[in-house]
Amino acid sequence: GLFAHLELLEARAYKAAVKQEEMEQQKEKLARLRARVQELRLQRDELRAKLDLQRKRELGKEGAVLDPAQSSARAVVEWKIKKLKSMLQIFYLTGISGKLTKRGVCFCISTAYEGTYLDSYHLDLLTKPEVQIYRHSLPIFIPLQQIAKKFLQTDIRRFLAVLSDHLNAYMGRRYQADQLQERFSEQLEGTLQRNSLCNLLVFNYKVSSQSETFPFHARLLYGDPCCSLPTQVLVSC
Repeated sequence: GLFAHLELLEARAYKAAVKQEEMEQQKEKLARLRARVQELRLQRDELRAKLDLQRKRELGKEGAVLDPAQSSARAVVEWKIKKLKSMLQIFYLTGISGKLTKRGVCFCISTAYEGTYLDSYHLDLLTKPEVQIYRHSLPIFIPLQQIAKKFLQTDIRRFLAVLSDHLNAYMGRRYQADQLQERFSEQLEGTLQRNSLCNLLVFNYKVSSQSETFPFHARLLYGDPCCSLPTQVLVSC
């Protein structure tokens, strides 16, 4: 009957949630390992650069003694460029790519949900005299300024990671709402209601059992802005 059908739906939803969580944990672990590899490579390159600089100071260029200040400044610039390129490679492994511009760096944050590519957003950063946001294509309801105030000047990796979490969660919620309205339109009654951030969904649906039809009212609340699964679900009949 109806209760058996609800139990079946609940069991399926639980299995799907467990499977999704395991897949996300594996992806996160792989991304962390790849990022760690890039960090180690960056440290290796830094040590090589310092070693080369020391050798140049000792040997000089074609027998001449190099200016230590000039050589040191050039080595620092080369190391910064190499560090920035390595950082961009690390971001690429987590769905974030970037390229150097005349003013600074332009990042592209790609979003996806369960292996389905959804959309990309761009963010231009100025690097001189300090790191600041130049322009972007992010939705207005993403708390960009709050995230920037907290991380942009101190930890740009963390800044981009948190920003990516917000965007992926928002796109995941929007994608699920679109799929619900598209694939289950026959069971839905009326229009699915949602706000701009898609962290609140309200809809009516019906379940048929033998000759009877039971109307339900559902309210899904996403309390965590970095999560694509609801934190509170209220269903009434």
